[in-house]
Amino acid sequence: MKTAIIVGGGIGGLVTALSLQRAGVSVKVFESVETIKALGVGINLLPHSVKVLTELGLTEELEKAGLPTAELMYVNKFGKKIWQEDRGLNAGYKWPQYSIHRGELQMLLLNAVKEQLGEEVVFTGHHLTSFENEADGVVAHFENKKTGEHVGTHRSDILIAADGIHSVVRKHFYPNEGLPKYSGRILWRGITESDPYLTGRSMIMAGFQDQKFVAYPISPELAKEGRSLVNWIAELSIDEMPDRADWNKEIDKEKFAPAFKNWDFGWLNVPKIIEDAKAVYEFPMVDRDPLPQWTFGRVTLLGDAAHPMYPIGSNGASQAILDADALGQIIAEQPDAELALKEYEARRLQPTANIVLTNRQNGPEQVMQIVEERAPEGFENLDDVISYEELEAIANKYKKIAGFDRESLNSKVGDPV
Repeated sequence: MKTAIIVGGGIGGLVTALSLQRAGVSVKVFESVETIKALGVGINLLPHSVKVLTELGLTEELEKAGLPTAELMYVNKFGKKIWQEDRGLNAGYKWPQYSIHRGELQMLLLNAVKEQLGEEVVFTGHHLTSFENEADGVVAHFENKKTGEHVGTHRSDILIAADGIHSVVRKHFYPNEGLPKYSGRILWRGITESDPYLTGRSMIMAGFQDQKFVAYPISPELAKEGRSLVNWIAELSIDEMPDRADWNKEIDKEKFAPAFKNWDFGWLNVPKIIEDAKAVYEFPMVDRDPLPQWTFGRVTLLGDAAHPMYPIGSNGASQAILDADALGQIIAEQPDAELALKEYEARRLQPTANIVLTNRQNGPEQVMQIVEERAPEGFENLDDVISYEELEAIANKYKKIAGFDRESLNSKVGDPV
């Protein structure tokens, strides 16, 4: 196996390019948009994904762009603590957990691909229209999405579909799947500069299933100045999903802000965080059902094309990075293209399916829902509502499902560089 086409220049596709290049594969990356820009809001990188990026030589870049998360805290709708745990290095992992701007991470990875593989391997303005999965290779056809003009036909040994939740390749193999599945919840996301709260590196989740607020700082530069750039998510249960044409568009805060008007916890003023944001974007919380098969001959799915999941447990980007790492490792060991892609599927399909299904049950955030159901008017003594042992068991179970329990991760070969 000598060549690979990667469809999609997002986080999963770019890490796959770096991983395959290390395995000795010549890579081309095809991205629909004409210019890749630092778009989006904040995301989290869990220690297992940071381990992968560290092994790809990106330690210094991550330290500049990401803020190491110190701890995670769940609170009820009154701001009273339910559960708190150290994260990343603070929790004894060999690798940090980073809170980082998604666009900055994508540009960091894009620069690494261009530096390590060459600028010529990234093709922008190339939208995949169709492909032929042949016995000795894959032929892929691309067009400019804006003009409809055919812009090229390329051949390779394998094709990796990292083209997101609306994947062209996934739709080719599963034409009747339809739209993503709506959870009944809407996310409104923004970024606000503010005074630091708690340790200045704290990730907090407040509320319960039908009404939640998540916040974490993402700027190491502002942190040095004693300020915070807070990435936040406000979430409400809404029966009707907004029209797909409106996804990811700027919206009026009044659509959701009144629901959070009393959420001033003293240590965090949620109404002010929302009010001071320059722009807010709306996303329906969606996923897709786990698939029985990702790999078809010389073509396979990766990241959100394979296993889109609810943004619960900070796992979406991290799992795409783990996919890329597994694929690179297997291809380095298995020269037969079809066998390598099948082995990749065997290693990654079931673990990611388990996360998708666990996230539908609120993953580790279920502790907030349990407390809301048992103590909707709040509590004086948490022990009267839920035990430490029950909280700890939920937290530890999710880490194992998502593949980042500390003992097993730290014991894996490959210490931090």
